[in-house]
Amino acid sequence: MNWKFWRKKQEHAKKKSATREWTEAIIFAVVAATLIRTLFIEAYTIPTPSMERSLLVGDFLFVSKVNYGARTPMTPIAFPFAHHTMPIIGTKAYWDGVKLPYYRLPGLGEVKKGDVVVFNYPMEADSPYFRPVDKRENYIKRCQGAPGDTLRLINAQVYVNGKAAPNPPGEQTDYTIKTTGMEINPDVLSDLGVSNYEGAPPTMTKATAEEVKRISNVQAVTPNVKQPGIADPFNPVFPAAYPKYKLNPKNKDYDWNVDNYGPIIIPKKGWTVKLDSLTLPLYGRAIEVYEGNKLKIENGKIFINDKETTAYTFKMNYYWMMGDNRHDSLDSRYWGFVPEDHIVGKALFVWMSWDDNASFFHKIRWSRLFMGIH
Repeated sequence: MNWKFWRKKQEHAKKKSATREWTEAIIFAVVAATLIRTLFIEAYTIPTPSMERSLLVGDFLFVSKVNYGARTPMTPIAFPFAHHTMPIIGTKAYWDGVKLPYYRLPGLGEVKKGDVVVFNYPMEADSPYFRPVDKRENYIKRCQGAPGDTLRLINAQVYVNGKAAPNPPGEQTDYTIKTTGMEINPDVLSDLGVSNYEGAPPTMTKATAEEVKRISNVQAVTPNVKQPGIADPFNPVFPAAYPKYKLNPKNKDYDWNVDNYGPIIIPKKGWTVKLDSLTLPLYGRAIEVYEGNKLKIENGKIFINDKETTAYTFKMNYYWMMGDNRHDSLDSRYWGFVPEDHIVGKALFVWMSWDDNASFFHKIRWSRLFMGIH
């Protein structure tokens, strides 16, 4: 037998076409990138000013899945790299015919107070067209309360377990600026870092407020803090926004607002809460919507899964998330707790920052590139 001829024939038969090689390379790249994105790290963009001035609109972040442990896909059949909607055509990027239970791989640690966390938007669960948990919109806020904590706001200051919580370095709120009658040059305020959102008062950090006070025609700069015990009917906070869970419709709602709120206990896995007219408005939504129970009220009695009850033991841990831009943030003050199965990951650093409002040569915020997130 001619062994050289046989070997050449084998080599020729094994040689792959260019098309096949490219196809295999693309498949490998997609699989590898999907695994990295699912289990290790993912890119995220800041779309709203709710975290200013800590994070700015146009910041591009890397979010770690390793810190809290990667959440395995709950909707496994989906188009790679698309979150919930296909680009251009706008159709669903996933098929919810197959759903898996929530499971999280071991991580480096737990969500800690002060962490900047990306999570799925809990309010989507109330929509008749809601998406699966892992396909809901991604939100980013700062964790202010962990499972089992008692949280309260007094005059816009967060207190956890009776102690004042550290304020984020970029935290800002609304202020009223009183002048001598002479208008302030808007460019001066902008250069100092004052944000002017449409239809809203000037928004700034405490440090910026001190600088604004030094402007010659400024008499006073006062934070707009809502008074305690006065609920805002035009801007209701949790749980007043959910009258469904009032045991007695005649009971008065909690008179909380965005600046004076609580105290409220954040549910912890294994914690048993007594259910009555005071606690059901706070925990009814979590029991029904997040923990998947059938809850109803009949003749002043509470039924969970058709059984009358006066207590409930939580199956998951919950967190309290708030934006650093306190008066321009849709957060836990409006929709309550964030369940652990909604947690996506921890924000690590800004790798790029782009300012759409700046001139062409100043669009990149060079000072924010590769900036750590604190």
